[in-house]
Amino acid sequence: MNLTKILNEGITINTSGTTGPSKPIYQPVNKIKAANKIAREVQMISNKSRILTVCTLDHAGGLFAQTLPAYEVGAEIQIEKFNPFKWVKMISSFTHSHLTPAMAVAVTKTKTWSDIDLSEKVITCGSDKVSSEVIEIFIKKNCKFIVNWGMSEVGPIAINKIFKKGMKVEYLKDYTLMGNKTYIDTKIINNQLYVKGEICVFDDWFATGDKVKKIDDNFWFDKRID
Repeated sequence: MNLTKILNEGITINTSGTTGPSKPIYQPVNKIKAANKIAREVQMISNKSRILTVCTLDHAGGLFAQTLPAYEVGAEIQIEKFNPFKWVKMISSFTHSHLTPAMAVAVTKTKTWSDIDLSEKVITCGSDKVSSEVIEIFIKKNCKFIVNWGMSEVGPIAINKIFKKGMKVEYLKDYTLMGNKTYIDTKIINNQLYVKGEICVFDDWFATGDKVKKIDDNFWFDKRID
């Protein structure tokens, strides 16, 4: 995949298909540049960062969460097919990695997980519901763990919360945490989240199809709306 060409021309990627039929979404250059800037800010990515990419680049999380933002500023990037045992072995040589919740659970099941120390690592987790239990497990390993919500149409670093060791992890029955920091405009109509902003591929308000609630500063995910 030609990352320089993507930065200059944009790219069409397919949605994951987890929330309905997969469809192509064009990512324009201005959206990509804006999203890259936010991704670097939130995840503290610089030209000195070392990124371990294990999510596939044909979907938003793998390409846009860390890989392209890091590439734009000349950071080191290594792309590997995900293997939980290999990830646990390799992560000590990197500063950042992005995992899906299923990947996050898989690495905690490896034999060497009990010995791992993730100090100074930034682990971002998204693309599906991130349980509070997973957050607890990771921050006990001393990393900065970022719970993140985004979609192919927006973000992917759009709503999130950064956890560190010792922080209280919120639980809400039947809901999963999306985050307390927003990098888009948001509104909730009939329990559905609508978003708008420069990191969205649409100019007008976009109905995400996600049923959510907001309590204090936290957004919580319930389910997809049929």
